[in-house]
Amino acid sequence: MAKRDFYDVLGVSKSSSQDDIKKAYRKVALKYHPDRNPNDKEAEEKFKEAAEAYDVLGNEEKRRKYDQFGHQAFGGGASGGGFHGNMNDIFDMFGDIFGGGGGGFGGFGGGGQRRQTKGSNLRIKVKLTLEEIAEGVEKKIKIRRAQVADGVTFKTCTICNGAGQVQQVTNTILGQMRTAATCSTCNGVGKIVDQKPSGIGSDGLERKEEVVAVKIPAGVQDGMQLRVGGKGNDAIGGVPGDLIVLIEELPHESLTRDGENLHYELTMSFPEAALGTSVEIPTVSGVVKINIDKGTQPGKILRLKNKGLPSVQGYGRGDQLIHINVWVPKNLSNDEKKTLEKLIESKNFEPNPGKSDKGFFDRVKEMFS
Repeated sequence: MAKRDFYDVLGVSKSSSQDDIKKAYRKVALKYHPDRNPNDKEAEEKFKEAAEAYDVLGNEEKRRKYDQFGHQAFGGGASGGGFHGNMNDIFDMFGDIFGGGGGGFGGFGGGGQRRQTKGSNLRIKVKLTLEEIAEGVEKKIKIRRAQVADGVTFKTCTICNGAGQVQQVTNTILGQMRTAATCSTCNGVGKIVDQKPSGIGSDGLERKEEVVAVKIPAGVQDGMQLRVGGKGNDAIGGVPGDLIVLIEELPHESLTRDGENLHYELTMSFPEAALGTSVEIPTVSGVVKINIDKGTQPGKILRLKNKGLPSVQGYGRGDQLIHINVWVPKNLSNDEKKTLEKLIESKNFEPNPGKSDKGFFDRVKEMFS
């Protein structure tokens, strides 16, 4: 069936103002509202049709497209297919039209339905070393969370009879309108404490210590949050909240993190750089021994493949980059000075960088590649 013109649905003209369109929609919606037309399928369809029309005409941008292209502006149907699936969507979107929130009328928008409550979340900070981050770790964490006390029993709320909401009837010029509000006695749970041991509060909860095992995956970063479901505070008649674990990365003594890569500053003497040597390098998986070639230049970057940190998403592992620094002594003895003065005259000590000797910017580019 072809869709009716949206202006005809609301009984307005193309020159009508946004305020006129809003008033017209409210009038049509109230006329065909399900509460006023129980078990009337035709009225329900007209109610949905009016909501679909207002979704377009009540939005200036959508209205301009509709005026230019008609229903084809939305692929043959308005706003992606209208409101033919869920009546609650209409109340959620246009609750203000009816003078209230999304649950403004009896059987729809949550009326008569007890809401599912969830306890509050707990937050805790966990400190990790780079070694723990590299391998992943399980931490035993002691927390205190609110739990239903032993011996507490519950009964149905006598105010809302377990519905979690109370109904109110208001007389208007259009007739009686029913609205639903959260029950203030049980806060929408539908239950209240019946019996409780002495020393327990009116909510029936008490704080108890509990040890929670938290599995922390390898590769996490400082500031990340992990969620442990159901380990927050309890909620009467609902589900517990969650435990939020905030990761704090402890600084390493000699390694610096850059995403999944690690950096290490290796400072060596001039003779070691000139003659070559072997040195031990710390990594997150232990100490490794590497060879330094003779004639190694200061600023050179060595790369240890796969000696960095794993990706938390599981996409491989980073590298460890070793930055070579050559230490130039500041104080020399007379004999050391004479030795170096003789070396100055040697052609081997004249600066003569070759094409293979990278400059500063090339080294920076290599480091980030």
